[in-house]
Amino acid sequence: MPTNSNSEVHQQRQVAESFGADAERYDRARPRYPESMVERIVADSSGRAVLDVGTGTGIAARQFQKAGCSVIGVEPDARLADLARQFGLEVDVATFEDWEPDGRLFDAIVAAQAWHWVDPVAGASKAAQILRPGGRLAAFWNVFQFPAEMADTIADVCQRVMPNAPFDFRAMLTGAMDGYQAFFAKTSGGISEVSGFGEPEQWRFDWEWSYSRDAWLDQMPTLGAFTRLPADKMAEVLEGTGDVIDDLGGSFTMNYATVAVTAARTGA
Repeated sequence: MPTNSNSEVHQQRQVAESFGADAERYDRARPRYPESMVERIVADSSGRAVLDVGTGTGIAARQFQKAGCSVIGVEPDARLADLARQFGLEVDVATFEDWEPDGRLFDAIVAAQAWHWVDPVAGASKAAQILRPGGRLAAFWNVFQFPAEMADTIADVCQRVMPNAPFDFRAMLTGAMDGYQAFFAKTSGGISEVSGFGEPEQWRFDWEWSYSRDAWLDQMPTLGAFTRLPADKMAEVLEGTGDVIDDLGGSFTMNYATVAVTAARTGA
């Protein structure tokens, strides 16, 4: 994620490189993306050749394959890329900025929960070079909103266990959409700075998902705030969170908004 501080860049890179530490859990536990969004991206693109930037284990890539697309992934973490290949995906290990397209062109370039690791101007410029006219760049994020009766209590647990963490847990759990607005703005700004794209848009898809206690505790360690947490501290966070879910009857419903920042490639 582009920042103004070298220390922040280093910290963010450490988080980015931590997701592969438990690739199987990441693939198993992370939420998928709305089929309606996948279908709209495909319908509003010039064809079905898709490049998935920051493909991870291929969660979104497999959804686009299911929608009838041919997908190539680009992923800087070899551990995540290896698991994606086990699912039958073609994946190149590289950052998007350094990746060589070797003359290949695409009808859509997508990035699921990943474009904030890409330089917004350099990424948009490269996307414009390898998209066919009428092709589409679509960067999208799942933004969760905890039930009000859970958020503050879980934030208290996290702050107690991680008092010096560089995260505002209360803001993350109660106002995640506010935090994501910076990603949306940087993505739109990067697209607007380069030639070759129409006006960027935001598409929003609201949905919900019911979690059992075990399902949420399986997903929680895959969040960037926790991927580098020592095992004993993670156990404390999970125990406290589990107690909160138990008090609610052992399950809860999470509200999600999936927001895509997207623009079409112009030109003939």
